[in-house]
Amino acid sequence: MGEILIRQAIEKDIESIRMIYNEGIVDRIATLETETKDYSYMKDWFEKHNGRYQVIVAEEDDQILGWAALNPYNNRCAYLGVADLSLYISRESRGKGIGGKLLDAIQTIAEENDFHKIVLFTFPFNQLGQGLYRSRGFREVGIFKNQGLLDGQYVDVMAMEKLLTDS
Repeated sequence: MGEILIRQAIEKDIESIRMIYNEGIVDRIATLETETKDYSYMKDWFEKHNGRYQVIVAEEDDQILGWAALNPYNNRCAYLGVADLSLYISRESRGKGIGGKLLDAIQTIAEENDFHKIVLFTFPFNQLGQGLYRSRGFREVGIFKNQGLLDGQYVDVMAMEKLLTDS
């Protein structure tokens, strides 16, 4: 087992990012998305992540184990200081500390890019994810009841946040 490297994602990582994202979609633990994504979709998504909105990966022995991204929260200028977080770990790598490494690194990137807050949305039953976020100072904001439709059932979604500055 090699050392885990956290680095900025590059174009050659798109396929690995897509595969890990699709695992999260199929497993129904991390997103309300229900349709797996093709390469074209992910390439377009990746190309929109530049400047302040970055994508990073966790790599070990030339294999991508997970990724994290800062996404626009809202297009109104009042929300320019708020980033929405995406974080996905490959099935075989979950629960091994990779999410924490990615979360620490993406938070540093957020601070360097003048974000004052990170928000995320998770399922209330995703205890592994919530444990990770809480361990890094995120707090539960609340639960949106019946927020989305997943496999024909309405599901709740939990909002969490972390303030990066005291102001």
